[in-house]
Amino acid sequence: MSLSAAEAVRPLSVAMKEGSAQEHSAAEQSPFVSELLAGRVNEQGYVDYLLRLRTVYAALEDAVRARREDPIVAAVYDPALERLTAIDQDLEHWAPGGPREVESVAAQAYRDRIIDASWGGALVAHHYTRYLGDLSGGQAIGRILDRSFELGGAGLAFYDFPMRPKPYKDSYRDRIDGLGLDADDIDRAVDEVKVAFSLNQSVFDELAGNLPAYRR
Repeated sequence: MSLSAAEAVRPLSVAMKEGSAQEHSAAEQSPFVSELLAGRVNEQGYVDYLLRLRTVYAALEDAVRARREDPIVAAVYDPALERLTAIDQDLEHWAPGGPREVESVAAQAYRDRIIDASWGGALVAHHYTRYLGDLSGGQAIGRILDRSFELGGAGLAFYDFPMRPKPYKDSYRDRIDGLGLDADDIDRAVDEVKVAFSLNQSVFDELAGNLPAYRR
């Protein structure tokens, strides 16, 4: 007995995770990420990383807020996730009075891709990639920074969310699975997640080019 078309469609969250596994792994294996996780990136390296994140999150949060009435975007829109204010707080800790913008080809390309997204599902793909990453591996980065620099929690607002990560991620996946996207739209969303991870890897690769100056 064959499955119906509806039954054969994988849940969106499963499709995005499984379909982007290769790109996700490649981004995680960047030399910059490896050095960051080993506690070997200095203050300037982390500031340069935060500045690139600021470019990306400013674009993502503006775009999602502007499209929050879109039924697809509405499924994930949650002001409690927004990180721009937290990034600015952290930059003030790590680089008081320093610049809040950076010249970065990789971050600009990432920003432009988000701004140019014309379909709500594409924005959800970027939202999923960034925020679920922050609630997952990002938490480990925060702990490593705290330990390596003996911060006592200071300068780590970016990793401080007002919710318990595991239940929230489960609820998030349920919400996007409940959108009922058809197979073609799921494929489109998966393709955009792949793009998001590739853009993220480009940011890491750009930073890796400065590793000699960043190593502690």
